[in-house]
Amino acid sequence: MIVTRHSAVPVSRSRRRALQWFAAGCGCAVCGSLHATLLDFDLSAVEIASKTWAVLGRSEYFDMDNGGNIVNVAFVEVPDGVVVIDSGPSKRFGDALRLLIEKTVPNKPILRVYNTHHHPDHFLGNQSFDASLIAAPQKVIDNISMEGNDFADNMYRLLGDWMRGTLPVAPTLALDADSEDVGGRTFSLFYLSGHTSSDLVIRDDETGVVFSGDLAFLFRAPTTPHADIAVWRTTLQTLDGIDKSLLLPGHGPSDPNGEAIAQTADYIDWLHGQLSEAVSAGLTMNEAMQLAIPARFEGLGVVRTEYERSVVHLYPALEDSLFPLIQIER
Repeated sequence: MIVTRHSAVPVSRSRRRALQWFAAGCGCAVCGSLHATLLDFDLSAVEIASKTWAVLGRSEYFDMDNGGNIVNVAFVEVPDGVVVIDSGPSKRFGDALRLLIEKTVPNKPILRVYNTHHHPDHFLGNQSFDASLIAAPQKVIDNISMEGNDFADNMYRLLGDWMRGTLPVAPTLALDADSEDVGGRTFSLFYLSGHTSSDLVIRDDETGVVFSGDLAFLFRAPTTPHADIAVWRTTLQTLDGIDKSLLLPGHGPSDPNGEAIAQTADYIDWLHGQLSEAVSAGLTMNEAMQLAIPARFEGLGVVRTEYERSVVHLYPALEDSLFPLIQIER
């Protein structure tokens, strides 16, 4: 997932701090301090396969009630330590995740942290882990390096004190091999794209669990700020063909039956079709936002919000492709 800027107008450092306090509630020192003491994640781990735990986020959008805890992260106990998949939306979350790992798998070191892609809820917890252990494809590293500060800035605006102390930290290990042995366990690595320009999928070859990142959503509307729908469709076919016992999507419950892939494919196909028809009919973006959502998607988390955001994300490119500019020679 990603947060888009609300304005292209530069914000001064002092005004940025004011906005952060406003997002957190009261701006006074006493209330701010009291409020900060209440901002603790109560994370819990669900064992989804042998020695494999998921920390499941809410099917919501970022707000002060959830603190940004809307993403799935995971960790796997391997013979010599622990492997972590994604680090969450903030340093506060990352710290809570690290403590949960230490409680669940005591006396074993964290050997690897994978970042599946560059959206902020998946990597802004990196600061809580040893940077030398954090790995991703080079394109993900580049994306985080280029956009990480803006992501953090917007998350501060949305979540205020939940983000206190968070700084973007890019992975230091660039992945390019098809697999990696970490602590006595082999993980297959798949370099895909579609949700973003670089989406890493990880399979634990011993259990068959596949960690899809945000290429797949289940019971939560997909997000599209960096999406290439045509590529994403093809990638979902590739993801479906990967041998697996269970899939953990980036958002939603663990999936042993392939529902996440089918549901995501159905949604993005409908989304692209509806918006293409809207553009062809000459509808404005505001008019397109008011169109109906099929009943089969009404149960998806934040579907109306994400649909409206997708109109903003996708409409301009669809207009350009369906109504290209005509060059007139004078």
